[in-house]
Amino acid sequence: MGFHTFDVDRAEELEDQSRYEYVSVDELLALFDPGPDDVVVDLGSGTGFYTDDVAAAAGTVYALDIQSEMHDLYREKGMPENVVPVTADVESMPVEEPVDAVVSTMTFHEFATPAAMEAVADVLAPGGRVGFADWTRAGSGDDGPPVDERYAAADAVEMCEAVGIEVHRAEDRRETFVLEGSL
Repeated sequence: MGFHTFDVDRAEELEDQSRYEYVSVDELLALFDPGPDDVVVDLGSGTGFYTDDVAAAAGTVYALDIQSEMHDLYREKGMPENVVPVTADVESMPVEEPVDAVVSTMTFHEFATPAAMEAVADVLAPGGRVGFADWTRAGSGDDGPPVDERYAAADAVEMCEAVGIEVHRAEDRRETFVLEGSL
């Protein structure tokens, strides 16, 4: 698999409302059911398009992105007070406290390695939830990263189960896959 990282020079595309056609706010939140006191890590937060939706439903959101420029753009746009920007890759995620949930929207293909999945499991509190939505390898490839850089839902299930995350639902859809699980 390739590990496509979104080009910061195209960051304005991350704010396109048509992204909700692939994963709506309701679909995303249903994957991990955040509560008003929950601590959530958003992997690959970018400019905060989906992070804003998570922040409206959660207590604290760690917006993790490998590109500090994305956090700069997010600050310029207006970052909610309960969002904490964290510039790091998933494998070295510097979040000390156990978290209630980890979410990733359209970025699983950018970080999914055994070490990254181990880091996800390590940061979750017992019973912690995961919600992943990303471009599926079964899709057309017309939008999103090249098909050869994508995973199918079955791949994500295998990676989650390998680190002790129990998958409750996973499915490939027209262009995306969704997965919900817990530790």
